[in-house]
Amino acid sequence: MPTDRLTEVLDATYTCLTRYGVRRTTMDDIASTMEVSRSAVYQYVRGKDDAFRRVAERLHIRALERARRAAAADAPAAERIRGILAAKLDLVLELTGDSPHTAELLDEKARLFGDICHGFTTDLRALLIEVFAETGTGPPDPADAADICLALVIGLEATED
Repeated sequence: MPTDRLTEVLDATYTCLTRYGVRRTTMDDIASTMEVSRSAVYQYVRGKDDAFRRVAERLHIRALERARRAAAADAPAAERIRGILAAKLDLVLELTGDSPHTAELLDEKARLFGDICHGFTTDLRALLIEVFAETGTGPPDPADAADICLALVIGLEATED
C-alpha cells in the first residue's frame, strides 16, 4: 500500500463520521468505505478511536495553519485578528455543514478529541494575544482582548445562522 494510504483511511473515517457518527462507526465501516479489508486499515491506525483522533487533529491543524498565516500577514491588526477568528469559524462552518455528526469533532468535552479542541483554542488565544500586544489595540490587557474575541466567536458558533 502506498504511504498516502493513511490519508485515504482518514478520508474514509470522515465519510463514516458524516453517515453514522463516532459511536456507530466501526472499523468494518471504514474498511468498506475504502473497499479494503479491515486488517489493511489496521496497518495505518490502531483502531477507530485512533482514526477519529487523527481526523480531528488533521482538521484542527489545517485551521491553525490558516490562523497562523493570518496572524503573520502583512496587514492591519484588525484584518489579522479577523483572519485568526475566521479560521475557527470556518472550521465550525465546515464541520457543522457536512453532517450533524461531524460537529462532534468540535466538542472540548469529548473523550476522544477534547484535548485537541482545547489545544486549538489555546493556540488561537496565543496568536490573538500576540497580535493585540504588538499593535497595542484592544483593551489594555491583550489577554482580555483575546478572551473577548474568543467568547464572541464561541457565541457565534452556538447560533444556527
